[in-house]
Parts: sequence; C-alpha cells; structure tokens
Amino acid sequence: MNTPLLHIHSLTVSARKDGELKPVVKNSSFFLKQNEILGIVGESGSGKSVTSLALMGLLPKGILEVTGKIDFEGIDIASLPGNKMRSLRGNDIAMIFQEPMSSLNPSLKCGYQVEEILMQHTKLSPKDIKATVISLFDKVKLPNPEKIYNRYPHEISGGQKQRVMIAMAIACKPKILIADEPTTALDVTVQKEIILLLKELQQETGMSIIFISHDLALVSEIANRVLVMYRGEIVEQGKVADIFTNPQHTYTKALINSRPSLDVRLKRLPTIQDFLAGSVDKEEVTPGQRRQKHETLYSQAPLLEVVNVEKEYVSSAGLFGKDVKFRAVDNVSFKIYEGETLGLVGESGCGKSTLGNAILQLDKPTSGKILYRGADLTRLSSAAIRELRKEIQIIFQDPYSSLNPRITVGKAIMEPMRVHRLYKNDKERRKKVIEILNRVGLGEEHFNRYPHEFSGGQRQRIGIARTIALQPKLIVCDESVSALDISVQAQVLNLLNELKENFGFTYIFISHDLAVVKYMSDQVLVMNKGKIEEMNEADALYADPQKDYTKKLIAAIPAH
Repeated sequence: MNTPLLHIHSLTVSARKDGELKPVVKNSSFFLKQNEILGIVGESGSGKSVTSLALMGLLPKGILEVTGKIDFEGIDIASLPGNKMRSLRGNDIAMIFQEPMSSLNPSLKCGYQVEEILMQHTKLSPKDIKATVISLFDKVKLPNPEKIYNRYPHEISGGQKQRVMIAMAIACKPKILIADEPTTALDVTVQKEIILLLKELQQETGMSIIFISHDLALVSEIANRVLVMYRGEIVEQGKVADIFTNPQHTYTKALINSRPSLDVRLKRLPTIQDFLAGSVDKEEVTPGQRRQKHETLYSQAPLLEVVNVEKEYVSSAGLFGKDVKFRAVDNVSFKIYEGETLGLVGESGCGKSTLGNAILQLDKPTSGKILYRGADLTRLSSAAIRELRKEIQIIFQDPYSSLNPRITVGKAIMEPMRVHRLYKNDKERRKKVIEILNRVGLGEEHFNRYPHEFSGGQRQRIGIARTIALQPKLIVCDESVSALDISVQAQVLNLLNELKENFGFTYIFISHDLAVVKYMSDQVLVMNKGKIEEMNEADALYADPQKDYTKKLIAAIPAH
C-alpha cells in the first residue's frame, strides 16, 4: 500500500473547563491517501469540525489542548511553529468553510479576496494574478467571471459565494482540500452542482479531499471511504459501499435510517434513541390509508384559499437609476384544507418565503385575495389582523434569532398568551406553559433558562412551543428543520406530526429538502420564478413528476 498523504495517530483534543481538561475528540486515528475523497460524518458535537480545525492548526491556543501526531508527508504538523504552519495553510492544505457569507469579507470585492491568497503564496505579477483569478472563477463554473470579479459578496447568490470560496481554496493547487459542510445551507440542485464540481476538480488536479457533513446520503455521492464520528470517537470507517450495505455500529444504522425514505412512508421516523434502545417502529402508512384520509380532508370547505396573488417589489437598480419591477410571486392560486400539510418547495429565490409572508400578512401582496375561512385577509384592518394572529402562526428557520436572549424561555412562551389575553392570570399561564413544554419534550426545569443554554434542537422545540401556545389553526413552517442534524430533525418532524394529530393543526411546510417535504406533506406545490410549476398529491408528484423543473429537483436528491 502507498504511504498515506496524511496520517493521524491518536489525535485527542481536550477543552479546558473549570480548570479541568475534557476530551472533545478522543484518540482518533485515520489516514488520507493521495487522490482520494474521504468523508467524515457525524452530528453536531461529534468532533468532526474540531478534527478538521486541528489539521489546519486553527484551534485556539490555551482553551484547547491537542495531543497525538498529524503526519503530513513525513512532517508532524501538530508540532510546527506558527510561521511554518501559515505557509503550509492555503498552500498545501486548504479549507472551504460551511458558511461562505461569514467567511467572505463583505467590504471587499470577490476577485480581490482570491487575489490576496495568490499575493501571499506566489510571486506572480498583479496582471498575472488577476488573469489567474478570472480563470479560477471560470474553472469553478461561475457565470461571467469578469463581472463576479468586481462584485461584492452580497451581490451574488449563496451557490455563487460557495464557488468563490472553492476558487480561493484551490488557488494555490493544494494537495489536500478540507470541505467542512460546504453545502448545508444550499438548495438541493445547487448542492448537487457543488458536489459534481468538487469531484471534477479532484479528478483534474489529483488533490485529496476530506469532505465533512452530517448527511451520510450526501457523503455517499462524493466519497470513496467514510468514517463515522459519534461523541468525539470514530465508531466506524470503511469503503462507502460497505458502510451503506452493511453498517456495523448502531449509530451508523441510525444515521442511515433517520432520514425520510423516498420509497417507504413510515408512520414515525426512527431516531438515534430508538436505535440505541432497540425499539424501532417500522409501521407504514399504506396508500389506502392515505386515500381515505384525503377523501375526508378534501370533502370539506377550504380553510385557506389563495386567489391570483402577486407580490411585486420595486428596485432602482435599472439603467440610469430607473425603477425596475420584480415580481417575486406571480399569479399564484391554491387551496389548503383543515388538517392538511401542504408542502411548498423550490430553489432559493423562487418566492416560497415571500408567499408565506403574504399569507401571514407580514408583507402585503400587491394584488389578489387570501381568503381565510371565507374572509379576505388583504382587506382586514390592522386590529382585525392582530386578533387573527393567534389563528395563523409561524415557526421560523432559526429559533435563536427569533427568541429574545434576555428573556427566559418560559416568559417568551407566556408573552403571546398575555398579548392575546388567554387564561385568567400569570399563574394559569405558567401552568399552561409547563404543560406545553412537556408536550414538546422539555420540562418544568427549563422554564427559567435562557435561549443560549439550549442546543439547536431544543431551541427549535421552544420555537414550536411558543407557536402552539396560542392554539393556532394554521402554522407556516418556514425551513423550520433545515438547520438540524438528521436525528434531531427526525425528532422534530415526529413532534410536528404528533401535534397535528392531537390539536388538528394545518401546516404550510416550506423547505428546500424534498425528502422531508414528501414525508410531511399531503399535497406538494412546486414553485419556480414566482409561479406554480406543478401541484399534486405528494406520493404521486414524486412518482411521476410532469414538469422538467420538478424532475430536476427530484433527480438532485441524494440517492441513499
């Protein structure tokens, strides 16, 4: 066997807390061959990003202690002094980070940010550096490389920003590229494009890639080998095909099966805890049960009717400063029935969140009607809309930014109850809040804690608790599980379905994750450039999409 390009021996990273060292990564050993793509999979807190930062020498000194050996071409880079590590970083080992918006400087043009790397690591002339950057932008398939060279990060899309980051990472032709969750916030089609681009670049340049993700199905699309991390330890590693066809560790089995399947509709998604406890429920929802449910659902009057809704924005970005009209929602009509979940899918910028905001009356439509129980929301007074707020609610994508960091979660859930004068007094409201916290899998002990004391999954449960505190009829879930780990996502989806059964909620479920939308929805509405591209019963739409755009979206879903 060839000598590995990178060999990690017994890597342990410990965090110093209250004077004690606690291991975050425990005794990890693995290798990376030349011209290979290695996938590292695990959820938040598994140690995968800490491992990658250790390889780059980017861990904060004093807080974290690193032991073990990181052997790169015969040199132990864990013991290199700062200046030697700096020349290695970017030159021989480069990294693409998860969130390009926070990795790119918003005040500098995209071209200049890539030029900086070449100025630091090469002796090229300014003219040659510019030509190299434009050719790199072309290589990463950015449209109009010369134009993007002169644009600021906010002027380009998320997928384009990620391509600029990839151009920056490969500028000095590194031997190893570490990609840390490079597609997490991207649409399924853009995600597929980035995966194909990384594979192409790897084949063309022969560099080795470490691809880090919490999504095992995604890793299977790109990697040759994969290692699975759980609570700081490598629990399993091997060839991708072997891991998928014959996973050995319970955690790996759980990661593979917690994701909604496109073939089978389970009544309840299995979670990591189910697998660890050996209590996986495999009960399926049959097509007959679905049919029966839909006959009942669609025999009643619609709860909400959207009729010819349009939303236009005016921008002064036209030629000579002339106003330009942009139609974000274009003549959209559909009905949603009580007790139904309507899935709303499409790529970024298709108008799905704008439509959600119009339904919530957070952003009034330019024209059209939105009828809720027969009353046109667009014609209601502000006071009437405020009163209606308790019936139509939203669960946001990022619960942390929608919770006040200075208010305990108990008070945050109680606040809307007070506003809408629900229950007699605060004593009754507190009792109700504790009941709701129990409903979403939290307890009375969480009432007086602050948002920063909870994990991402727990914060999402708090967001859900706050939404259901008003006992609404219609809930808009806007990308409300997209930032969660696979197993936490399974728990939250199960919770949403459970609450729907118990309280008779109706959901508009907005997401770019098509596997999740199919699992949750009765009907699916596909949006493209502000218009409805296609709408059908969820299983039928996935089995036989009619439009090319829908086919493209479904084809981009990772296969496993």
